[in-house]
Amino acid sequence: MNTVTQAPSLTDDQIGELGQQLRVDAVRAAAAAGSGHPTSSMSAADLVAVLLARHLRYDFDHPEHPGNDHLIFSKGHASPLLYAAYKAAGAITEDELLTTYRKLGGRLEGHPTPKLPWVDVATGSLGQGLPIGVGVAMAGKRLDHLPYRTWVLCGDSELAEGSVWEAFEQAGIEGLDNLTAIIDVNRLGQRGPTRHGWDLDAYARRISAFGWHTLQIDGHDIGAVDAAMAEAGASRGAPTAIIARTRKGKGVAAVEDREGMHGKPVPDAGEAVRELGGVRELRIEVRHPEPAERPAHGGDPKAALPAYDLGDEVATRTAFGEALTVTGTRREDVVVLDGEVGDSTKAELFAKEHPERYIECYIAEQQLIGTAVGIGVCGWQPYAGTFAAFLTRAHDFLRMAAVSRSDLNVFGSHAGVGIGEDGPSQMALEDLAMMRSIHGSTVLYPCDANQTAQLVPAMADRAGITYLRTSRGNTPVIYAPGEEFPIGGSRVLRSGHDDEVTLIGAGVTLHEALTAADRLADHGIRARVIDLYSVKPVDARTLRTAAEDTGRFVTAEDHHPEGGLADAVLESFGNGHPMPLLTRLAVHSMPGSATPKEQLHAAGIDADAITAAARKLVGR
Repeated sequence: MNTVTQAPSLTDDQIGELGQQLRVDAVRAAAAAGSGHPTSSMSAADLVAVLLARHLRYDFDHPEHPGNDHLIFSKGHASPLLYAAYKAAGAITEDELLTTYRKLGGRLEGHPTPKLPWVDVATGSLGQGLPIGVGVAMAGKRLDHLPYRTWVLCGDSELAEGSVWEAFEQAGIEGLDNLTAIIDVNRLGQRGPTRHGWDLDAYARRISAFGWHTLQIDGHDIGAVDAAMAEAGASRGAPTAIIARTRKGKGVAAVEDREGMHGKPVPDAGEAVRELGGVRELRIEVRHPEPAERPAHGGDPKAALPAYDLGDEVATRTAFGEALTVTGTRREDVVVLDGEVGDSTKAELFAKEHPERYIECYIAEQQLIGTAVGIGVCGWQPYAGTFAAFLTRAHDFLRMAAVSRSDLNVFGSHAGVGIGEDGPSQMALEDLAMMRSIHGSTVLYPCDANQTAQLVPAMADRAGITYLRTSRGNTPVIYAPGEEFPIGGSRVLRSGHDDEVTLIGAGVTLHEALTAADRLADHGIRARVIDLYSVKPVDARTLRTAAEDTGRFVTAEDHHPEGGLADAVLESFGNGHPMPLLTRLAVHSMPGSATPKEQLHAAGIDADAITAAARKLVGR
């Protein structure tokens, strides 16, 4: 056993030995855990060895260093290779690698997560590493103006994912010459051969068509790998893809280029280690980055939010865009990302005031969220949005952003049947359920312009994924400028000691509930009205008080009945808290094209329906 320290004179043979060590440690880690993906790690070991020894610039003692390169394993199942590289760099110990990998409470999870300080984002849901890497590279090139490089290790199987091609196009259009995709073309996926096998030309043709510089190499030829990475670093004006032919399970005859070996330990780990030349204790001193500083994020914290007069009719999407623009003035770390609908979401108002911090991702919702996550990795505060209905395309990216511990602000406009004539393809009727289901998320649904204006800057102070739903049409301004709306709160708009029923709405249905309360009063029925603008976390205390006082709830939501407002209300009960009688009004049918007023009536969520439901509950 011997030790190798990084130096300019490090030989190809020494790097080849490092590659073998990475293979051995991947085999050992998976064997100790009884599970894992060693063969997927073994194919890329030489690629990572060259990167670690000669091209990566990273200070493992200071992962927050702004000049550090970023290494993202898009093929996150190859985590044994990543952890073996960390061991070779001295960041983790052999004991941690061999005793905690895939074990309860350990940092070395089956797929990498930011539990480790050197991991930017969680990966493992394939097709996400490159889209996020594009965001990281864009932050370096367009926002921070720092010289770091972003390296993304991709598998060939994940190149069947459409999100990868969204990333290729975005990076090509942006000319991200600080981004290198290393594609491990080992020919075999989980159940058999990949779509293009070892046809490197097939990959090169497609990737170069998106404006990338492409290099085809033997991924086990140390000199060729080194030359390709050097060329990637010197390339200007375009990102580089290193398309490397490799062999899955390289170096162990029992598994090398064999089907059926994916996702399981090597059958005889001891024999495999001997075949690979035994255990090694090589240590690499990874080259540190040059001194660098991120730009300071100032702003004008006293910039006034927009204010709207009581009784005016203003769309919450308009208030959102205007408040977002002011938020960008208050905070110079705010970046807005658009899915090519900024004129409708009103995000384009931000673009006019802060064009240098506005990123157009076009109609590519997965790349929209991926870019936002990558921007957030670099300390910026992203707001990403499109029509709320189209965020469903990016649900997996949002789910994984939560695993990544990302702080991400998401906005969706044109929610519900209230958008009117455009019909069901444009109507978000699932978004509340989708966003509520994300771990640690916050879900907001304002009903008027001043409420919206207060909630927009509050999003940036919230940890995790924060979602704000806006409406297309104008709604009455019912709150005075400057009123406060704490996240997790609600607003009681009608109440009395003799209330018989509670009406609960948010967004457009809140206004319908107010109208219904007036009609009920004409019938001698006192109704409490709650504006549940914070759908998650929900104001359980106010809801429980209303249940004790009235015993009857009518919820009305411009959303499907599953997972939306009513379910948020119900989660406040149980566990010893008596549940009120409840009538849930929601969109049960498939909408068509109609005016907003007709849509609300047809769905049974307008003032008529709320009034009828309340009278039935009360019994008169």
